[in-house]
Amino acid sequence: MRNCACREDLMKLINEVSFAVDDVKLYLDTHPCDESAMEYFRKYSHMRNEALKEYAENYGPLTVDTVIYSDSEKWNWTSEPWPWQEGGC
Repeated sequence: MRNCACREDLMKLINEVSFAVDDVKLYLDTHPCDESAMEYFRKYSHMRNEALKEYAENYGPLTVDTVIYSDSEKWNWTSEPWPWQEGGC
């Protein structure tokens, strides 16, 4: 991805690609054989996973699936700013 993006920019990216993934999942429910939609899903799902991993590595996990990427040896995500709180770079 990028070199340690600003927390706010990274959250914006995560929200955008998460919306795209959720939207195409709904479409695929009714059009399961659409190969271009599947490719779109794969692309944006990969982008989402990479962004979530980058966020966890730099700012702490957003989901339980990304805890392994955080650089912490203790369960401390309640002491960090929540994603919707004012953050910064």
